[in-house]
Amino acid sequence: MRAAPAALLSPRSIAVVGASDDVTKTASRPLRFLRAGGFGGAVYPVARRGTVMGERAFPTLSALPECPDHAFVLLPTEGAMAAVAECARLGIPAVTVLAGGFSEAGPEGAAREEALRESLRGTGTRLLGPNSIGLVNLHHRMVLTANAAFAEPDLPVGGAFVASQSGSMIGAILSRGRGRGLGFAGLVSVGAEVDLDLGSILAATLDDPKVTSYLLFLETLRGAGALRDFARGAAGRGKPVVAYKLGRSAEAAELAVSHTGALAGEDDVADAFLRDCGIARVDTLEGLLEAPALLRRIPIRGPGARRPVVGVVTTTGGGAAMVVDGLGVRGISVEAPGEATRARLTAAGIDPGHGRILDLTLAGVRPEVMGPALDALLAAPEYDLVVAVAGSSSRFQPELAVQPVVEAAKDRAHLASFCVPEAPQALAMLAEAGVPAFRTPEACADAIAAAFARRQPRPAVPAPARTGGEGRMLDEAEAYEILAGLGVPHAPCVALPADGAGREELPFPYPVAVKVLHPDILHKSDIGGVVLGVGSDDALAEAAARIVRSVAAHRPALGADRVLVQAMTRPLGEVLLGYRRDPQVGPVVLLAAGGVLTEILRDRSVRLAPVDHEGAREMIAEVRALRALEGYRGRPRGDMRALADAIVALSGLAGRGDVAECEINPLMVLEEGRGVLAVDAVIRLGGDGF
Repeated sequence: MRAAPAALLSPRSIAVVGASDDVTKTASRPLRFLRAGGFGGAVYPVARRGTVMGERAFPTLSALPECPDHAFVLLPTEGAMAAVAECARLGIPAVTVLAGGFSEAGPEGAAREEALRESLRGTGTRLLGPNSIGLVNLHHRMVLTANAAFAEPDLPVGGAFVASQSGSMIGAILSRGRGRGLGFAGLVSVGAEVDLDLGSILAATLDDPKVTSYLLFLETLRGAGALRDFARGAAGRGKPVVAYKLGRSAEAAELAVSHTGALAGEDDVADAFLRDCGIARVDTLEGLLEAPALLRRIPIRGPGARRPVVGVVTTTGGGAAMVVDGLGVRGISVEAPGEATRARLTAAGIDPGHGRILDLTLAGVRPEVMGPALDALLAAPEYDLVVAVAGSSSRFQPELAVQPVVEAAKDRAHLASFCVPEAPQALAMLAEAGVPAFRTPEACADAIAAAFARRQPRPAVPAPARTGGEGRMLDEAEAYEILAGLGVPHAPCVALPADGAGREELPFPYPVAVKVLHPDILHKSDIGGVVLGVGSDDALAEAAARIVRSVAAHRPALGADRVLVQAMTRPLGEVLLGYRRDPQVGPVVLLAAGGVLTEILRDRSVRLAPVDHEGAREMIAEVRALRALEGYRGRPRGDMRALADAIVALSGLAGRGDVAECEINPLMVLEEGRGVLAVDAVIRLGGDGF
């Protein structure tokens, strides 16, 4: 994808196509906002009337005295298409289109969208939109948007750059951010991303020293490669990126043929993608606005880092408990001070208590108490972050309640604060000092969890060449051949004609499992295609015949006449291990609690593939059910090393071009030292998974 031109965000001249003289209309706003904001370049209204808001207007783009750097097209759909074509013909570097009626409007809209692309093809013109409400560069004094929120004066200038797939949200983020003391370098509504995508636009700002952080409002993932490249660039420059993503969709799951497709749906894949890009994904709008200050203080954790631990010091136990609850729900541990830290607190005349929270009560309002307490916790090696929770005094005596936090944060980065009451003066003091400050316990916990969830960005895996067989399903025996080549073991098995089962000696002892063998039958037990515990040749023949009858009754057109006979194994536990090539982000690997209730439990971990052993161990730790296999209450330990080996091996499918989707369900986990065994597998060939 070509980079966004400088004319997009920093034009010297702008044409406003379809500018209105009626201040009640949306099409009047861009010209009004440009003038009110003090844009220093030339602005040319293009309209049918001779003047717009007292300024000379021009009938067409070709009638302008110069070729503008940027054209903002406010015309309806058909007129917008013609204007884009004219922009391309005239060589205007950047054009933004407000109108809708494209891909979101069905087949006819999709055809119009393709016509837009065609009009740009082979030209130097780049398109923002359609469905873009515009963009703003506050350092350039360019307010080129139809969003009504930008009518307010003295827009807050700062270092945050906002990119949103929802046009209305740039205004909401501006107004809400202003209330939190957040200043903005720029805001852009990316629209449908027909040409310029979000990642390419953001990449154009990476070397701008005025941009210090990024806030993304996402509805879906488009242009994942460009977004990944941008995120790596931002991490390399120390500019944090935080994202709020909508779209917890069930539609992707409905299209999936396997549990893997349902469990690793669009939102799960997006979550793994954002984390692997080093982007902090938050769940609250407040978290989106308040997280950047925290992300600047907490570096992205490297591979093999311990589970993060948070220390909490407070003057109000109830307020602190809300933060602890929020962190606990998100898997972040709040722990009591260690022995050395307790000794340091005691030496400072502070009772460390016996709980996980260091509750100073009202005594903590005094700086001579809160200051040494913060010093002790911030010096403690057991804490990755310290949260100071201020009570009612933060509203009425902010100089007492939060000044010690401001002083402590000067030399130590890993400190954040939550004010329990509405305390605008205290929050302003903290914000001015660069201390991460939160207004709600939910946003506080949300931002902290998102910060620790980030992983070091890594380059994309090159997509291997496709090798044919698009969409073809393999039967279970064929799937085992591919798994064996990867190094994933499976239970011993043999494929037999159904009418010949039980006539020859098996290469392994009874009892056995008997399963229908057909590439088009994925969930065998649903149609009576599985018989377990078969103990003799006669029982094997009967089981095979019963399976053929049952499958014929449920799926008469298939003509299933083969069975797979497999040695039975008693495991300690079962997991689902899956892989698929997502059409947006590429290969992903999934680990989940296995068995027939997999989709109901949804206890899973997703990563971009391939993963290394450290990543595999992290995935194991994220699946709650697997804690039972780690010696829980004296039970035997499962072979977690072999499970990690299997995860790494299966993720190696990312280097092949012939597998779109693979699922092992279940993969049996045996006792420590005995390994793991696949006892069912599905593989679909092709380029992209479901």
